[in-house]
Amino acid sequence: MKLHEFQAKEVFARYGLPVQQGVVIERPGQMAGLTLRYPVVVKAQVLVGGRGKAGGIKLAATPAEAESCARAILGMTIKGERVERVLVVPAAEISAEYYLAVVTDRAQRRAVAVASAAGGVEIETVARTAPEKIVTGPIDPCLGCPPFQARAIGRRLGFAGPLLDEFAGIAGKLYRLYWAEDADLAEINPLAVVGSTLLCVDAKLVLDDNAAFRHADRPPSEELTALELEARSHGLSYVELAGDIAVIGNGAGLVMSTLDLLAHFGGRAANFLDVGGGATADGMRAALDIVQRKSGIRSIFINIFGGITRCDEVARGIVQKPPRVPASIRLTGTNEEEGQRILRAAGIAATLDPDQAAQEAVALARAAPRP
Repeated sequence: MKLHEFQAKEVFARYGLPVQQGVVIERPGQMAGLTLRYPVVVKAQVLVGGRGKAGGIKLAATPAEAESCARAILGMTIKGERVERVLVVPAAEISAEYYLAVVTDRAQRRAVAVASAAGGVEIETVARTAPEKIVTGPIDPCLGCPPFQARAIGRRLGFAGPLLDEFAGIAGKLYRLYWAEDADLAEINPLAVVGSTLLCVDAKLVLDDNAAFRHADRPPSEELTALELEARSHGLSYVELAGDIAVIGNGAGLVMSTLDLLAHFGGRAANFLDVGGGATADGMRAALDIVQRKSGIRSIFINIFGGITRCDEVARGIVQKPPRVPASIRLTGTNEEEGQRILRAAGIAATLDPDQAAQEAVALARAAPRP
């Protein structure tokens, strides 16, 4: 779960990290009367990178300029995401920019501190063009990020004296935030030298969805569509894709292979939907309702391999809410004979062969009239 910059900075401030105090607005007219020190920076709040290159970050010297900048940024689209809010913060006199992050490294199975003296640009670009400028340090979960380790990283970036001590304090606080908030990534880019101190000019925070139950104060995710949110409320894993064949399966691996199977036969999946192990008739009904409410659906491919999931239970859900668009069904596994019987009694055909079912789903989509 990604947070907007303004949300991440609110979390950073709770842990004592130095951030600018700004104001979030949704309409250009709200700029009037803001008690901010000019010049200011007007920053698009979107969950994608590349805001600066897209014109989503602008400097304004006066309130009139700031309103004009807000008017230009609000409503623009950056990498497919519409800008609904901007963050307005006082401009900073930056003399140097650094990068600092704590990230989950799944290969090492621990958190890793990543730092660079080449801040202000995407760290992926630095890794590609100047990997020698990146400093990394695995973090022992029993020790956290102690001052000696943070200072060692800071020295490799060129920090010394009071700035080195300040960097070490920021690194320790950033790790505590990462740990306490169950983050996958806590990033400062740039960590800027402003005068004689350091400032978190930008903040990025990616939180682990699986730990949401421990954090009731988290804001709702803005990455999910309305259908994705509704599916989650039913306990379904649903992700919208760009194709026209709706997909329902049980188990993430099976659903992923179903997407590949459709692509192999020339089809394009409209979604990923995993009803999970032990799927019920209620879950199948909800799944069918959700996938068919996405616009542009021309056929449905239901691919069920029953282990824990009972084929008769799935079949009852299908019969209780028959698909409104042409559907191809593969149903095999636990209680498959009863499941097949229930479908036949309702006049619905199903096969045991996934290749045959996938080809049929593609053919149905091609034959269906375009919406």
